Amino acid sequence: MLSKMKHGTALGSRIAEVHNGSSLFTGDAGQGESNIRRWIIENDWLEAIVALPLNMFYNTGIATYIWALTNRKPAHRKGNVQMIDATNWFTPLRKNLGKKNCELSEEDIQKICETFLEFKESEQSKIFPNAAFGYSKVTVERPLRLKGIDAERAYTPKEIKALRESAERLPAEASAQVGDESAPPVIRKIHKKGTMPDPLHGLFAVTVGGKPCVVEYEPDSDLRDTEQVPLLEECGIEAFLRREVLPHAADAWFDPASVKVGYEISFTRYFYKPKPLRTLEEIRADILALENETGGLLGEILGTTGK
Repeated sequence: MLSKMKHGTALGSRIAEVHNGSSLFTGDAGQGESNIRRWIIENDWLEAIVALPLNMFYNTGIATYIWALTNRKPAHRKGNVQMIDATNWFTPLRKNLGKKNCELSEEDIQKICETFLEFKESEQSKIFPNAAFGYSKVTVERPLRLKGIDAERAYTPKEIKALRESAERLPAEASAQVGDESAPPVIRKIHKKGTMPDPLHGLFAVTVGGKPCVVEYEPDSDLRDTEQVPLLEECGIEAFLRREVLPHAADAWFDPASVKVGYEISFTRYFYKPKPLRTLEEIRADILALENETGGLLGEILGTTGK
């Protein structure tokens, strides 16, 4: 439908589609579904998404959403997406049709339309910049540590392959001990003099043969992890990793070339209302009531009630 939009006319095109929830979040960064969302949002075609009431359709209870798209956004909507929670705006049916037990009345439809046209923040309406739905998927690497290797030489890919099969590897639970001399990191490259160290990008300053130099370590695939960094993260990916990763893994690094951008939309995150926790007095009263009930049942089983 998007491929058939009219771009050369004054009014352009507006599209409304009904989807299930998978179109909001299915697919990882760089995969087809995520790339479709990225294409739509980065072209600023997404006007709004409306969450419909559950059990709206015959024989299915899945959540459904209306996507409103246009290539002629009004000026006040440009760069933003409106999320409307209309899950509680419905009229019950007098008789269920399969799993369908509600419908949108004229009043409900009018309420959704008014909320859309007003384009204001409220309990049922949230407005976000396009970038709020995007994130960078960052692959975080850790060095391969093997016992009994020479810590002051670089190993070729062939040697590293042989070492992986023969040398004793430092267990994952002990990998945080970056100063463990019995299992030093495997060096795969020693850079020429003049290369500046940059640990966050995998360039570490060490001493080899009594001389300071910059090296790259062989990554350990068993310790490889990923982080999702919001596009709106203040100061970007590096600040996020320094705050969230390096305090727990000081030898971690990432390759900027491996970063992938993804987009996902979570209604739960934006409209979730946590239920207040019960007080300790209420919980204690329930426990005591259960204990009394259990004691009475046990007495009946043993025939000791009233004795």
